[in-house]
Amino acid sequence: MSQLTSSIIGYPRIGENREWKKALESFWKGDVEEAEFLRTLEDIRLNNLQLQKDKGLSLIPVNDFTLYDQMLDTSTMFGIVPSRFAYEGGPVPVKTYYAIARGTQDAQASEMTKWFNTNYHYIVPELKDAKPFLAENRPLIAYREAKEKLGIEGKPVIIGPYTFIKLSKGYEAQGLMAVIEQFVPLYAQVLQELEQEGVQWVQIDEPSLVTSLSGDEWKLIEGIYAQLREAAPGVNLLLQTYFDAVSNYEAAAALPVQALGLDFVHGLERNLAAISRFGFPQDKLLAAGIVDGRNIWRSDYKQKLELLDRLSVIVPKERLIVQSSCSLLHVPVTAKHESALPRELYGALAFAEEKLDEVVWLSQACSYSEAAANGEWSAQLEDNPSRLDALGASSARNRQAADAAAIAAQPSVRPLRFEERQTIQQQKFGLPFLPTTTIGSFPQTADVRQARLKWRKGELSEESYTAFIHEKIEKWIRIQEELGIDVLVHGEFERTDMVEFFGEKLDGFAFTRNGWVQSYGSRCVKPPVIYGDVVFTAPMTVAESVYAQSLTSRPVKGMLTGPITILNWSFPRNDISREQVAYQIALALSEEVKALEAAGIEMIQVDEPALREGLPLKREDWSEYLKWGVHAFKLSTSDVKDTTQIHTHMCYCEFHDIIDSILALDADVISIETSRSHGELIHSFEEHTYDQGIGLGVYDIHSPRVPDVSEMVKNSERALRVLDPSIFWINPDCGLKTRGETETVAALRNMMEATRQVREQMSAEVKA
Repeated sequence: MSQLTSSIIGYPRIGENREWKKALESFWKGDVEEAEFLRTLEDIRLNNLQLQKDKGLSLIPVNDFTLYDQMLDTSTMFGIVPSRFAYEGGPVPVKTYYAIARGTQDAQASEMTKWFNTNYHYIVPELKDAKPFLAENRPLIAYREAKEKLGIEGKPVIIGPYTFIKLSKGYEAQGLMAVIEQFVPLYAQVLQELEQEGVQWVQIDEPSLVTSLSGDEWKLIEGIYAQLREAAPGVNLLLQTYFDAVSNYEAAAALPVQALGLDFVHGLERNLAAISRFGFPQDKLLAAGIVDGRNIWRSDYKQKLELLDRLSVIVPKERLIVQSSCSLLHVPVTAKHESALPRELYGALAFAEEKLDEVVWLSQACSYSEAAANGEWSAQLEDNPSRLDALGASSARNRQAADAAAIAAQPSVRPLRFEERQTIQQQKFGLPFLPTTTIGSFPQTADVRQARLKWRKGELSEESYTAFIHEKIEKWIRIQEELGIDVLVHGEFERTDMVEFFGEKLDGFAFTRNGWVQSYGSRCVKPPVIYGDVVFTAPMTVAESVYAQSLTSRPVKGMLTGPITILNWSFPRNDISREQVAYQIALALSEEVKALEAAGIEMIQVDEPALREGLPLKREDWSEYLKWGVHAFKLSTSDVKDTTQIHTHMCYCEFHDIIDSILALDADVISIETSRSHGELIHSFEEHTYDQGIGLGVYDIHSPRVPDVSEMVKNSERALRVLDPSIFWINPDCGLKTRGETETVAALRNMMEATRQVREQMSAEVKA
């Protein structure tokens, strides 16, 4: 019997040592010309493809590589460029492409939001008034490159029409059907040109099919794929879903495609139940996503082979494709640099490169099950569970301090209601009308990063490093005072990343040397690995917060990252539930909150930017997640005095979806990252009442442009039409870590002038 087909859905684009990130940033700075920049990206792309070929992958994806983001690639492929960028047709220039993503001084960047329930961000296509056409067939270009330069018969990847349109904005004005009718012929043209080129397989990503869809929506999807099938009958279409089980298996299985890709990791139980109940079409291949593309743990080979055996009872092995559950862009590139980790942890890791090995090995082992039984594969089958068992037996996973009963006994309700707390907190702090603050971090300039690196290497003493951090804190306390900001922050100069910093100070976490993952654009993060029970050991933020407060009479916020965000932005252990891990983190953070309060820090911000992104993709699963997510936050923040003001922060939040849960957090002040989608959020307040302290970001920190005063005044006024001014705060929409000093001060100065104007205008209206 021949080997089963092996494939993946996509591969990380950043390069083993973040070469992609470095190339982008050098180009943006003007250090390299466009031609040299594009050659560098080509080298990275071809190296990725060659690695997959060398590993023995039989169906290799192409067009999964991007200059910034695949959704932006799809937009520009179809000539979707907002009018403010002065696009004149034809292939979209690189300069224009990046202007859409990053903005210019004269044009605001397109909105950016999370890709389903991941920490990856995509650029939201703007379809209002768009006239799409095929500007450039990117999948065809990628296919030709792989074939001509590496001899690879690639599998072009494209984001499907339904997912692309549903994740866009502005289609509502024309109606979904009208927009679909504009785009389906263009997708058909792409497929026809691929067919003419001799392409055998095309992967069409439709992750939206795992969300809760109506019967009418499925009818639209059926119509889309009937047209695509008719347009290019000679191309094999692999309809790919991931991140959960497909919401209507029978409808998906009936679509006119040659293969259906299902997630048998995050959608295991539902997908397996559906396939067992309804069977699988005899005219299709099943692309079985059995290797976890979202977490970094080694596969349990015995369990995976048993799953493949169960599937092969329904789908003959010759019609099975063994693959990753989703694109591997959500995990680091390779684990080979991580040997400094504890031995039992290192042995249990599999990053993208190692997952290639797993996919290929499982496809071979499943093909030759009889040979495996005779010992041909016995060495790896024996080695695999021993690596996993070693981690399971680790003392890090058996701490009494993380006992679930102890966590359940912690306070989780504040004694006074918000209205009562607001009165006594205002008496305590005496804040002005429309108080101003920032979200937490200030620019981490090159000298900050260099000092931290020297300190970590032992080239800078603890005393010298502390003095350096104190110098930065004092500098920015004085800047904030000079600007007139009401509630200050210390700037977080001692922190690398808002999750990594806390993980380094809590038991149960480990940190990789090179485990970088793309978050947005060139922004890469190095998620902590939660491999053991999480336990508080000592105060983590008190020293810097107390020092900052000693420099000013204005209140300084203590800054923490919340339990759900730490969970969602880490690679969590997979031997216990995510809920249990969240509660362990929450209990540890509650100790830090109490330590800050005891040290005189009585404004404490516990950020939860990832609360909404962690929502399950099916609405019927939301309530359970939100129940334990809210409980974890309250475990962290409820055991404080009535006068202690709890703040939180959220990113790009579709507020109306979870307004009841956000209110249930019972935070005294919430700030929300909204400036790229300000109007949409304001609309949600017209439909829902929010009556606790709130700050809507009045300018976008993800762009280098400095917005003018009138823009911030406008954003503030729009919010104040639907929000009670007595609860409203004015602030940027996120932390300022990635911005330069000059632009930061200029933007904050404009923010304070905008605040002055809005205060005066509202005072005049009251007097009138």
